[in-house]
This record gives sequence, structure tokens and C-alpha cells, in this order.
Amino acid sequence: MTDMPDDPRLHTRLCDLVGVRHPIVQTGMGWVAGPRLATATAEAGGLGILASATMTFDEMVAAIDEVRAGTDAPFGVNLRTDVDDIDRRIEHLITAEVRVASFAQAPGPATVARCREAGLVAIPTIGARRHAEKVAEWGVDAVIAQGAEGGGHTGAVPTGVLVPQVIDAVDLPVIAAGGIVDGRGLAGALAWGAAGIAMGTRFLLTSDSSVPDNVKAEYLATPANGTVVTTAIDGAPQRVVATDMVRRLEAARLTRFPRAAANALRFRRLTGTPLRALVAEGLRMKRSQDLTWGQVALAANAPMLTRATMVEGRTEVGILPTGQGVGAIDELPSVAELVERILAEASAALDRLCGAGD
Repeated sequence: MTDMPDDPRLHTRLCDLVGVRHPIVQTGMGWVAGPRLATATAEAGGLGILASATMTFDEMVAAIDEVRAGTDAPFGVNLRTDVDDIDRRIEHLITAEVRVASFAQAPGPATVARCREAGLVAIPTIGARRHAEKVAEWGVDAVIAQGAEGGGHTGAVPTGVLVPQVIDAVDLPVIAAGGIVDGRGLAGALAWGAAGIAMGTRFLLTSDSSVPDNVKAEYLATPANGTVVTTAIDGAPQRVVATDMVRRLEAARLTRFPRAAANALRFRRLTGTPLRALVAEGLRMKRSQDLTWGQVALAANAPMLTRATMVEGRTEVGILPTGQGVGAIDELPSVAELVERILAEASAALDRLCGAGD
């Protein structure tokens, strides 16, 4: 980073809420957002978020310690709320003085209340205006509003429609996400009234990301129309690169369940999850999300497919979650370079809007 002074126009409610210099969030991508990426983002002045959903409790503790050893800046941890040890994880975040708990699912009133009591900032991701209104009633501190262009699990409302709707609906800092990859996206989000932006794919495609180089090359070769939203991976709509593997999953309707069940058991062994806990989680998912048993098996299978790509580099058998912004990315800067560039681009965009220099 340079020693240039920060643009005061880019200091927002989000910066004040979580104590970061810049209104830029690196999202908690499973198997991707580990200590190295979260630390690099925090050091660059953004909000780095660890993805703990694919970690055991002990792995999460070690990852938090590693980030803490690498930076004094605030950071966050992304959590799943449908796991047996969610309360234990929340308590550890509080003890470890993590600044932000982010949630890919609705955290529930009791979880939000515990976060607020301890001063842990609660920021769920939502994909619809009504979801934002509900979590606002529970007392969350901010929301990430992710539009349909976003990677991984995503809703049906485009970012440009969703974000202004949510801003009008709730009196909270709203962080825009979905298809944003540069400073023009940040300036546009601020023009809507957002308090910042959140990006996943753009941070995945940096030199600080631990994703294997051959996988990054697959992403860089993907055009904007090279993604698809499918339910074949885990039963819920998810935007991914339209690979041969995804097409096979879409077609394999008769063999999908047994294959998914086998991979779910592999994931259980990998993470040390007791079989009883895996079954209990499946029952919870079936009740809370009204899933069929086939969809439950798919959901349990999904982490193995994603891990095969993001950790093992096996693109032929893996899944590549991505936002549509992937088509606008053609290089791998460091996180520090990326953040500095986004800030410069945003300032230049705001200058043009305000007629600076005329």
C-alpha cells in the first residue's frame, strides 16, 4: 500500500462499525478463505473473513490464532448456524475477541442476542428484501445483500435491484455483493447508498489465495456467460462455472443420491464429524429447508466436491463456485495491490460523477 491519504468519501458506516480503513469485505468462501487470505485482506485495510464452515472446531481455533498472529487489524469468521457446536463457536469468537461473525444462513434471534451482548458484530448474508427485514428485527448490525450475480449459493434478484430495495427497507449498513470486481463497483454501490462492497471471486483470484494455480487458470479462462445456476450440487441454487462435471451432475439423476451419500461419509471422516451428528444435521436440514432425502445427501456431498477443486486442484471432479464477475478478471494481483487499485478506481469514478477537474 502507498502512503497516499485515504479518500474521506470512501469512509462509511461499515468502517466505523467494524474498525476497518476501507469499506471492502472479503467473503468467507469455504476451502478458500483461510488464514493467509483473511490476514492479507485485514492488513490491506479491508475486512477479511475466515470460512469456518468447512473446519472442525479445533481447526477454526487454530485458524483464528494464525490470523491473530499475522495482523492486529479486525477480521471476521463465517459460521453455519445449523451445526451442533454453533454456540461453542460463537463463545470462542467472543473469547478470542474476533470482531465480526458473518452468517450464510439466518442466525436466529438467540444467536444475534448473544453476539450483541458480547459486542460481536453480527452480519448475515441475505438475498431478498424480506430476509433483510427479518434479520433487522432480530437486531443484526449490518447485512450483506448478495444479488443473483454472486457466486455459490445465491438468490434470484439481481444486485442492482436487490441492494437499493434493502437499503430502503432497513436502517442498517448494507454491504453490496454479487458481480462486483473493481472500484467502479464500489463507487456504484456507494451511489446506491450502500456502506461498502463484499467480493468473493475477486479475492479468490489473487496471488494471496491458496487455491491451486491450475484452478485459478480455469477461472481466468471463464467468460461472463460461462457460469450457470444449478441445484444439482446440493439441492439449492448455486452459481458455478459451467464445467463438464456440472453437466454430468445435472444429467445423473438416478445415480446422484448414492454417490452423494458416499461422498458425505468421506467428508464426515475428513472433518472428524461423528456419524450421529451428520445424521442429526441431515434431519435438521430436512425439517428447516423442506428438503427431500436426495437433496439432503446432495447438500452433505457438496463440501467434498468443492474441496476436490479448491484444495486438491482436481478440476475434472470438482466444483468451481463463482460470480458472473469472473468474466471481467484476467490477472492475479496481490490483495494489497487489489485493494489499492479498487480505492483509486472508486475515487476516480466519484471525481467523474462530481465533475472534479472541470
